Amino acid sequence: MERNEEKLRLYFSNPPEDISVDDISLEALPKHISIIMDGNGRWAKARGLDRSQGHKEGVKALREIITACVRLGIDNLSAYAFSTENWRRPQREVDLLMHLFASTLVRELPLFERENVRLVFLGDIEALPAKTRDTFKKGLAETASNTGMTLALAVNYGSRAEIVRACKLIAQEVAADSISIEDIDQDLVSSKLYTASMPDPELLIRTSGELRLSNYLLWQLAYTEFYVTDKMWPDFGRWDLLRALRSYQGRERRFGGVGTSK
Repeated sequence: MERNEEKLRLYFSNPPEDISVDDISLEALPKHISIIMDGNGRWAKARGLDRSQGHKEGVKALREIITACVRLGIDNLSAYAFSTENWRRPQREVDLLMHLFASTLVRELPLFERENVRLVFLGDIEALPAKTRDTFKKGLAETASNTGMTLALAVNYGSRAEIVRACKLIAQEVAADSISIEDIDQDLVSSKLYTASMPDPELLIRTSGELRLSNYLLWQLAYTEFYVTDKMWPDFGRWDLLRALRSYQGRERRFGGVGTSK
C-alpha cells in the first residue's frame, strides 16, 4: 500500500520520550496486523462506568489504530470484535454491541472512502440482527472497489467453527468429484477460510494482559509473532502500536528453522 510521508509525519508528530516513528523501519512492516481488542468492560468498571461506555471508547481506539495503520502503509488490519461465544453475554450488552456496530459503520464509511479502505468481515454475518447485517452488507458494497488497506472485522467469529466450515466446503467438492482427496493440502484449506483473500498475520496484538487466543484465527496464527500489553483496549493508541511494531522488528522469525544467530 502506498504511504503518504507528509501525512505519516504529521500523524505521528509530538511523540513521547520512549518511542517515535523513527524507531521503526518503514521498510520492514508486517503486511498483516491482527488485534484481539480486549478489556473494554474492565476499563469501564475501573472507572465506575457502565460496560457500554467501555465499548464506545473501544470504538474510538479502533478508529485511531485504523488511521495509524493507513498512515504507516499497512496492507491488512484485522480485529476481533465479537466472537461466537459473546452471545452468552447479557442480552442488554449484546443488543448494545449490535447497535454500536451498525451506527459506527454508518458513521465511519466516509472515513473508509476518504482513506481508500476496503472492508471485509470474518465470521457468519448472516446470523446477525437484520439492521446490523444490512448495514454491514452496505459497507461491503460501498468499499468493495477501494484499493488501499483491507480492514477485516471478525464479527460472530469463532476459529473452530471457521475450520469446520472449511472442512464441509472441501467435503462437498470431493463428493461432487470437483476435487480428489489427494488435492487437499494446506493451501486448499486456507482458501476456504474467511481470510482467503489475506496473508496470514505476521503480528498479533492482544490488550489487557490476557495470554490466550480465545478461539481466534487458530489456523492463520501458526507462525505469528505475539505482542501482549497490560493496557486495556480503550487506552491503546498510536504510540502503543509503534511499540508493538518495534518489538516485532526486534525478533528473528525462524518458521521452525534455525536462525542466523545460531
